[in-house]
Amino acid sequence: MEETDREAVATAVQRVAGMLQRPDQLDKVEQYRRREARKKASVEARLKAAIQSQLDGVRTGLSQLHNALNDVKDIQQSLIDVNKDWRQSINTIENLKDVKDAVVQHSQLAAAVENLKNIFSVPEIVRETHDLIERGELLQAHRKLMDLECSRDNLMYEQYRMDSKNTHDMNLIHTYFGDMQKLSDELAKQLWMVVQRSLVTVRRDPTLLVSVVRIIEREEKIDRRMLDRKKQTGFIPPGRPKKWKEKMFNILERTVSTRIEGTQADTRESDKMWLVRHLEIIRKYVLDDLLVAKTLLDQCFPPHYDIFNRLLNMYHQALATRMQELAAEDLEANEIVSLLTWVLNTYTSAEMMGNSELSPEVDVNSLDDLISQNVVDQLLNKYMSTLTSNIIGWLRKALETDKKDWIKETEPEADQDGYYQTTLPAIVFQMFEQNLQVAAQINEDLKTKVLILCLQQMNSFLTRYKDEAQLYKEDHLRNRQYPQCYVQYMIAVINNCQTFKESIISLKRKYLKSDMEDTLSISHANMDATLDIIAKEGCSSLLDEVFMDLEPHLNELMTKKWLMGSNAVGTICVTVEDYFNDFAKIKKPYKKTMTLEAHRRVVVEYIRAIMLKRISFKNAEERKEGAERMIKEAEQFRFLFKKLAAGSGEDTEGLCDIIEAIAEVIKLTDPSLLYLEVSTLVSKYPDIRDDHIAALLTVRGDASRDMKQTIIETLDQGPSQPNPNYVPIFKEITVPTLTVPKLLK
Repeated sequence: MEETDREAVATAVQRVAGMLQRPDQLDKVEQYRRREARKKASVEARLKAAIQSQLDGVRTGLSQLHNALNDVKDIQQSLIDVNKDWRQSINTIENLKDVKDAVVQHSQLAAAVENLKNIFSVPEIVRETHDLIERGELLQAHRKLMDLECSRDNLMYEQYRMDSKNTHDMNLIHTYFGDMQKLSDELAKQLWMVVQRSLVTVRRDPTLLVSVVRIIEREEKIDRRMLDRKKQTGFIPPGRPKKWKEKMFNILERTVSTRIEGTQADTRESDKMWLVRHLEIIRKYVLDDLLVAKTLLDQCFPPHYDIFNRLLNMYHQALATRMQELAAEDLEANEIVSLLTWVLNTYTSAEMMGNSELSPEVDVNSLDDLISQNVVDQLLNKYMSTLTSNIIGWLRKALETDKKDWIKETEPEADQDGYYQTTLPAIVFQMFEQNLQVAAQINEDLKTKVLILCLQQMNSFLTRYKDEAQLYKEDHLRNRQYPQCYVQYMIAVINNCQTFKESIISLKRKYLKSDMEDTLSISHANMDATLDIIAKEGCSSLLDEVFMDLEPHLNELMTKKWLMGSNAVGTICVTVEDYFNDFAKIKKPYKKTMTLEAHRRVVVEYIRAIMLKRISFKNAEERKEGAERMIKEAEQFRFLFKKLAAGSGEDTEGLCDIIEAIAEVIKLTDPSLLYLEVSTLVSKYPDIRDDHIAALLTVRGDASRDMKQTIIETLDQGPSQPNPNYVPIFKEITVPTLTVPKLLK
């Protein structure tokens, strides 16, 4: 407690010392005393309110705990009553056990009596069912098979209910009905034979196919019923679920695959045109089968089977598998052409899947590729593999040659418009042009693929180009004297990005069909994005170079030296203009962006210098002098960047207006209007923060701590209506805060 008192006294002494730093403040001692008394009274009132609130909460909590205790006692008594009633009913339940056993036994005997006739006639029914299957009367045979299965299942279920662990009786029933499983397998075999020949059967005897489908549907219903009973009782008869519908589709799938594979009648050794014949037979068979499936087969199956679409998918998957097998063989060049022509053109043409009689059920646009693009590329690479490796080698060599130019002591060459450039874009696209002209002599598709290959390799090349440009910048930062022409070659790198963009567009326009434009849109967008990154990083590195030279002059801003007449801003303007004489060799899209960014960074650094509080004006005369100097320097910046941005059509006024607006706050002579001036500043630039305002008022030098606090609190409460066109600038500027050691000093 004593330590707390000492700390309180020390704090009070520090506060009094802070209030009474000048003799004229002694006159305000009574005013300070009244203010502190009001603060003390306010704190005591808040403390009393807080304690009262805590007491009310405790009182409410105790009341709720008391109510909860009463509820627990009531529940405890109810549980005692329930337990007493339950114990009294145990004897009654035990007395009913004999009745329960009798009911179970009666149920089992009733089931036995009901199935007795079927049980004794099982051998006869088995013989009759076998004869029906051999005669092809499948529906009648299945009806008798269902009766047998029903009798067996009911007997086994009753046995399961009576004693689920009695496996001996279960096995006895299963053995007695053992021939029934053979009948089921024999019937299934007949069904699958019909399913295998369904496309032939549907033309000759559609009734037989309909009977097969009806049998499968019956079995599906029984499967569902047995599974539902299993969920309720845990019992399911042997052999269930049969899943005949699933097996039927599996049989159809195997039949389709076998039909596709069996169409190859010749080999390369016996006939050079073996693949053409093989593909033509496949085309004819698949088209005929799908037409039959659409016109006849679809009528023999329930709608929910969606048999045509299922068959369509089966044929498509079987064809995809066969085409992939063919693609994996060691095909000759003409065979690759035959295969790809069939896969990419014939398959979706009117001669096959695009046939008008198959529409609208078959939409060629929704069909997946028979072989992946990766496999297509692998086939084409047998022709293009050498070209691919050569392009990679040429690009690597071109980049290495260009890198050697970057460290030369002579400036790079300029184009006819005076923009710096290197020979890299010309070398790269001359190489692309030569290879595309060769490919165009072979066929249009190959020309397109060579173009795609060139652009794909260009994409990878630009990533390496970006990395090398970054390494070039890092090497320069380690020793700013090397390379000697760093700025000029970095400008050439930036200009190369624009040349690359224009060359890519020209190449696509010349060699790419308009309907293929979308296929390369993503790749083109990626290249454009990479080129923009290279150019942006290059511009940023050049501006970094500028601001490293400007740093000592920026550090002079808003200091005593600056107020006494430093020419820091003049030097800054001269330095920026000197650099931008070189930057004039940058092509327009990037030069325009770079000018705006330089303007923005200069203004940000100027405002940051204000917020660093290097100076605090002592009187109105200094404030006026400093503000007028700021306005003059803002005008210098405005003139400079208007000159640099000449012809760009960009508005460069707004950024310098911020400096002038801050100068107006500093220049203000009537402190009573300070809040109004600051609020105007905040309304124009809504991203300005409290610490910015505090720093600005500190630079003015005449705002007391209470005045600062009042202005900031009042501004925080006021509405903010930011200009939608305003681009935030103050969020980039941090205001330094005093550390604990500085406070102690």
